[in-house]
Amino acid sequence: MTNEEIRPFRIDIPQAQLDDLARRLDNTRWPDEADGVGWSHGIPLAYTRELTEYWRTTYDWRAQEAALNAHPQFRTEIDGHDVHFLHIRSAEPTALPLVLTHGWPGSIVEFLDVIEPLTDPVAHGGDAADAFHLVIPTIPGFGFSGRTPGGWNPQRVAPVWAELMRRLGYDRYAAHGGDMGSVITRELGLIDPEHVVALHLTQLFDARVTAENADFSDPAEKSCVEKGYRYQYELGAYGMLQSSRPQSLAYALTDSPVGQLAWIAERFKDWTDSVDAPEDAVDRDALLTNVMIYWLNETAGSSARYYRDSADSWGKRDAPSTVPTAVAVFPHDINTPIRRIAEENNTIVRWTEFDRGGHFAALEEPDLVIEDLRTALRPYRR
Repeated sequence: MTNEEIRPFRIDIPQAQLDDLARRLDNTRWPDEADGVGWSHGIPLAYTRELTEYWRTTYDWRAQEAALNAHPQFRTEIDGHDVHFLHIRSAEPTALPLVLTHGWPGSIVEFLDVIEPLTDPVAHGGDAADAFHLVIPTIPGFGFSGRTPGGWNPQRVAPVWAELMRRLGYDRYAAHGGDMGSVITRELGLIDPEHVVALHLTQLFDARVTAENADFSDPAEKSCVEKGYRYQYELGAYGMLQSSRPQSLAYALTDSPVGQLAWIAERFKDWTDSVDAPEDAVDRDALLTNVMIYWLNETAGSSARYYRDSADSWGKRDAPSTVPTAVAVFPHDINTPIRRIAEENNTIVRWTEFDRGGHFAALEEPDLVIEDLRTALRPYRR
């Protein structure tokens, strides 16, 4: 018999774990560094030491834990695994249910700044008719959903989300996602189209062009090709490693907090609207809380395995989707979807290109995401 119980959950990290982290940070064995290379060889030594010192002496996990616990959290077992999620119901009776899905190396932290404006728009200068009930799950194998043994990919997660929404009593809902979350969200529309009324995505990974099929007179298509080359020859090394040898990586990231910090912080520098450091684009404490969620739950390895367990689908065209789909394109993301390609196998109803922001859109530019979600999903309310 399936256990459909939904259990309240509260984050309460034992002090012993925080003391262990402090000892590991104090005893970090630092590498050397080539002269004058900046970020071109990876995250710089001076920056990493300074950020680690801030983490050790100034960052306050208990304050961040309290902020997370200010939102109702739960766990429920689906497909043999406990799924952690935030569930924030709006006081507005006509609110539209909306599931928000993070990616790698993100977490529920990505969405903290959009929760109150989306659930209580009147208190934030909006219209009550734009209210949402929010469900913000943690992907199994990530964060407070805990480690998975392998065999999980976006295609396996999507039915879990459909079941979660059913258990919560939502027979009609919208879905938003970024990074891996966009893949899960699109798949959710494919497998549950009778309940998913619309999608809002910040990435469409197969809606890109190459040098062979790009229109170079179009700046967006030219940029797409250029970003593709940079990703292939520079920025994509993390993906090659996680999709081929995630276990070898897991030893380093699970044992060394500075290793975990460097692995994630470099992505935030490369993928955001930043210039000199990730903090140009995202709050430093939010970045560290995101790192802490991976560290405290020891999910570096299980989250990386998603790349290994998804690799067979890379480069293949997505199945056609009939669910109304809105796409928000941020200029400093690592990829640029192209509308004419997206329209080949998606039902595109809105396409918004912004002048700022990057890969972690809701964390970098929450106001833009809030307004685009409200506008994009307004036609799909009853």
